[in-house]
Amino acid sequence: RQAALEVTARYCGSEMEQYGRCVAASPASWQRDCHALRLSMARCAAAHPIVRQIRQDCAEPFAAFERCLRENQAAVANCTDHVNRFLLCADGVKPP
Repeated sequence: RQAALEVTARYCGSEMEQYGRCVAASPASWQRDCHALRLSMARCAAAHPIVRQIRQDCAEPFAAFERCLRENQAAVANCTDHVNRFLLCADGVKPP
């Protein structure tokens, strides 16, 4: 988990921070309000091989996490198990 977060933070820290602040500031409407920041973070992350590998190897738990966020827009804390499964997967990914 730490390695995946470190890679994202190292290469896309600014984008990640802006997106995180937006989500925290808009608990009821973050999905709409923060869409452009999410895309910016995704574009940044997509440029790095380890992040691409994580997206490929952990696509299923990440999709489940995103589904949970959509279904629990006003209660994102309900998605803790989903994010933990994704991070556990990401932690096991080896660089290509």
